[in-house]
Amino acid sequence: MANLASIAMLAELDGLLLVDKPVGISAHDVMKAVKNRFNLVKVGHGGTLDVTASGLFVLLLGNATRFSNSLMNGDRAYMAAIRLGCSTDTYDRAGRIVAEKPFDGVTREAFDAAIKEFRGDIYQSPPAFSAVKIPGRDGYEIVQTPEDEAKRERLVHVYRFVVSEFTPPIVKAEVFCTKGVSMRSLVGGIGDALGCGAVLEDCRRISAGRYAIQDALPFMDLLKLDAVEFKRRVIPTSEAGLR
Repeated sequence: MANLASIAMLAELDGLLLVDKPVGISAHDVMKAVKNRFNLVKVGHGGTLDVTASGLFVLLLGNATRFSNSLMNGDRAYMAAIRLGCSTDTYDRAGRIVAEKPFDGVTREAFDAAIKEFRGDIYQSPPAFSAVKIPGRDGYEIVQTPEDEAKRERLVHVYRFVVSEFTPPIVKAEVFCTKGVSMRSLVGGIGDALGCGAVLEDCRRISAGRYAIQDALPFMDLLKLDAVEFKRRVIPTSEAGLR
C-alpha cells in the first residue's frame, strides 16, 4: 500500500483515468471512491453511465476537469443486449414490468427493418423513470424523471446500429452514436415499433471519443493500486489531446 507521502503527491495529478465501471454502482460513487482512496482534490468525468450499465467511464483529475465539455461532446459506442416481448417503466431490466407480449413473429428481417428508423438523425426524450442504486440496499429504487426533462426532445444521431446476434428473445447489437443518445429510449422505441415491446437487458460502453474499453482498468482493480501504480494509469493532459 502507498504511504501517506505518496498519496499526498497524487493530489497534484492532472489527467485522464480510464475506468471499466461495473453494473450496480453509480458513476457518482465511482468518482467518490477514487477521490477518497487516492486523496484527490478534484475529480470530474467525461460522460456519465447508468447504474445498470457497464463499461468505459472517463474520469478527469485536477485541471483536466476543465475539458469535461470536450469529452462529453465525443461520440460513443455500445454493445447492447435487447430482450423482446417485455416492456418496463425504465426501458431496462431493472424496471417494473408494464406489459408482456408475444415476440414469436419477430423475424430477423422484421427486426432489421425496424431499426432502420433508428439510424441517422432521430429525436429522443429521456425515459420517464430510471433505476437508482441506494447505498446499503440490494436492488434498485425507481425514480421519476422530472416532468420538464422527460418531455424534452433532443436531436441525436445514430451512425451505426447493427445486429451481431439474433436469438430471440435476446438480440445483441452494436451502436455507434453521438452524445445524448439514451440507449434505454432507443430500445424502448424499437419495442414499440415491433409491437411486442423490448427492454435493454444489458448495456456496455466500449468507447468514448478516442478512448476504448481495452485501455480501461476494472474499478475494483483500480482501488487496489498503490500510489505509484495509480499515477502510471493516469494519462497526462498534455498527452490526452484535449482542448
